[in-house]
Amino acid sequence: MDAIATDRDFFEAPDVPNQEEAEAAVRTLIRWAGDDPSREGLLDTPRRVAKAYRELFSGYNAVPEDILVRTFSDVAGYNDMVIVKDIEFHSHCEHHMVPFHGAAHIAYVPEAGVLGLSKMARLVELYARRLQTQETMTSQIARALDESLRPKGVAVMIEAEHMCMAMRGIRKQGAKTITATFTGTFKASAQDQSRFMMLARG
Repeated sequence: MDAIATDRDFFEAPDVPNQEEAEAAVRTLIRWAGDDPSREGLLDTPRRVAKAYRELFSGYNAVPEDILVRTFSDVAGYNDMVIVKDIEFHSHCEHHMVPFHGAAHIAYVPEAGVLGLSKMARLVELYARRLQTQETMTSQIARALDESLRPKGVAVMIEAEHMCMAMRGIRKQGAKTITATFTGTFKASAQDQSRFMMLARG
């Protein structure tokens, strides 16, 4: 799995461009694409793109520990699977910076406590709002839960459609990529994996 421990390194990245430099880069791309950044319809586009990128890639400004810091221990002895499925997300492929979108399904078996249900959705959002590969994102979510919550096991499955396949290249719409990773009891038990898959997809 890709190292979660380096997440805070993003805050120390050198030579981060300022707003003016980002807008200048957008104007360069507009010219490279064959259009005129000084025409009326494109005059404000560099500012809008820079603003949109701030939002689309806001996952670089947070770390999973900030989301997963609080758990609840009063669960009346519950020790079975907790699953949140169909967590919709939009991300961007790090190879072409083209969107991919889909749904994440996450489960864990609690050991000492449980998370607020919205925290898993927030975790997906954190990693989705970075330049990503689906495989890396799947592993990052699993590891963050495993390291922060210390559960008996974690299962993560992501189903997504990649626009780099649909809009360019082979141009096949509707093709889905599925990735999954398991830790702890899920990794050790094919039965638990099958149960998770059945609940997530059924």
